[in-house]
Amino acid sequence: MTLASDSRKPTTTDAGIPVTSDEHSLTVGPDGPILLHDHYLIEQMANFNRERIPERQPHAKGAGAFGRFEVTNDVSEYTKAAVFQPGTKTETLLRFSSVAGERGSPDTWRDPRGFALKFYTSEGNYDMVGNNTPVFFLRDPMKFQHFIRSQKRRADSNLRDHDMQWDFWTLSPESAHQVAWLMGDRGIPATWRHMNGYSSHTYLWVNAKGQKFWVKYHFKTDQGIQTLTGEEADRLAGEDGDYHTRDLFDAIERGDHPSWTLYMQIMPFKEAETYRFNPFDLTKVWPHSDYPLIEVGRLTLDRNPTDFHTEIEQAAFEPNNLVPGIGPSPDKMLLARIFSYADAHRARIGVNYKQIPVNAPVAPVHSYSKDGAMRVQKVSDPVYAPNSKGGPQADGERYPAAETWEASGEFLHAAYTLRKDDDDFGQAHTLVREVMDDAQRDRLVDTVVGHLSDGVSEPVLQRAFDYWRNIDKEVGDRIAKGVNGS
Repeated sequence: MTLASDSRKPTTTDAGIPVTSDEHSLTVGPDGPILLHDHYLIEQMANFNRERIPERQPHAKGAGAFGRFEVTNDVSEYTKAAVFQPGTKTETLLRFSSVAGERGSPDTWRDPRGFALKFYTSEGNYDMVGNNTPVFFLRDPMKFQHFIRSQKRRADSNLRDHDMQWDFWTLSPESAHQVAWLMGDRGIPATWRHMNGYSSHTYLWVNAKGQKFWVKYHFKTDQGIQTLTGEEADRLAGEDGDYHTRDLFDAIERGDHPSWTLYMQIMPFKEAETYRFNPFDLTKVWPHSDYPLIEVGRLTLDRNPTDFHTEIEQAAFEPNNLVPGIGPSPDKMLLARIFSYADAHRARIGVNYKQIPVNAPVAPVHSYSKDGAMRVQKVSDPVYAPNSKGGPQADGERYPAAETWEASGEFLHAAYTLRKDDDDFGQAHTLVREVMDDAQRDRLVDTVVGHLSDGVSEPVLQRAFDYWRNIDKEVGDRIAKGVNGS
């Protein structure tokens, strides 16, 4: 069937030049050799060979959608950030992901889920790189690279290996709280729509008066928490490895727009100095009895990407994107991520990644960055500062460095200074013994027994039993009995 000449747009090269054929190369006669000057064929083959960019190191498998954040409560007494002022509506991008798997891995592996959020605010982009858990495995970034490698694939067999996972975890007791979360019911969410998102890190908020507060973000799903059992997840991994990706896209496509209500925990600045454990330790939660949740607003996803590669795969989230009124805290993991995320984007998608439309701010850009691969925004002289030629100039009076704190001490390699309630297993014990009910503990035990029975060697196995006994003596004994069969 021949289509009418005006019924479809003509195919063009990437330079906009109309193409003669979508199906046939230019040859010498119908049976002759292909001609080198068939530039459209060359363009198609060359682009195909280069259309994959390196995948993310962690969080490689994921998807996302666009939406909006609307402030529903007045929290201006805590922050001057424009994005959180009463009634403000802000366009957003949210990417969900797993941590350890590659781009082709199943969505339903037992793994934390990434919850990376970009606010396109009037003061520039504000990014939050969170998870579906309020804690993490580590408190010091020196161990992060090693942790990720322990969760990925062996150098010899190229297989994931429970033995090296437990080897790392049991030699890193600070991981206990997150591991207890991971092995519990919430280790595998039913869908991305049915899980919470957390900043996990502590951030600094500063109000218009210069008053400072430490804060944690809690995005509570309005759809309710739903999870998968290990058996359900394994079945879905075989039947539909893109189960979570498909669920999110289809829900938005049919108009079932998922939403989350943002709540904050807010700690007065000075209280951090004497709080009973270090409030910046990423392996700890703040009890809600000490710092109750305060509602801020609602995040709604209502638009799917139209080009996954340009809008999701090339999306770059970075915790160094902090707007006036929001700053970092002494959380060591956060401070390292402020460097590492932006560096990863420069390596993965190029130095000018912020000019890719999905990463470009809606706020005006007046910077002195220039040149480099894939630079598309024009620059004009002067390209240096200071200058007397009318170029942009920093305004310390309008934008003072308010999002700061004081620090002093000897240079040393050490963990946080221990406080009264600082230990690695206490909050994990509370989670297992006081938050979980009997049925949840039974499933936890079954999950860990299955995990430890899959190739974990001595002496790692014995360390794992002790690790769980330190979390909860009864649970640890049951796990040892389940693995040993007696």
